Amino acid sequence: MWIPIQIDDKSPEPLYHQIETQLRSLIISGNLAEGTLLPSIREFAGDLKCSVITVRRVYQDLEGEGLLRTRQGTGTFVSHVGDGAREEFRRETVRKALESAVDAGRSVQFGVEELEELFQEIVKRKYGEEDKKGE
Repeated sequence: MWIPIQIDDKSPEPLYHQIETQLRSLIISGNLAEGTLLPSIREFAGDLKCSVITVRRVYQDLEGEGLLRTRQGTGTFVSHVGDGAREEFRRETVRKALESAVDAGRSVQFGVEELEELFQEIVKRKYGEEDKKGE
């Protein structure tokens, strides 16, 4: 099974974190449905051109969060993600990103009003682009 994970070799973000974040998003968004059998660790590592240890860590972390489950001799599957948990994960993902953005703004002495104005500008542009794609 091919899983749409994009690796950015130039990113300062660790490889395992890039994979984990994207795989988590695919599960939480429902793009990988409950019960979906994931590729073996070795197969997935080969597809991503990374270490088996990296993929093993991703699978273990997501299993620890309850998003994956492994059955000995059968494979690794996407777990059930309830609506409440899905909403909590979605909210937490956006909250972390916004906190990082605010931290970046504060580090360059952006004021609250400047941040809010820039945020609104970006939201209008991004959501406006989505609306145009649907037409």
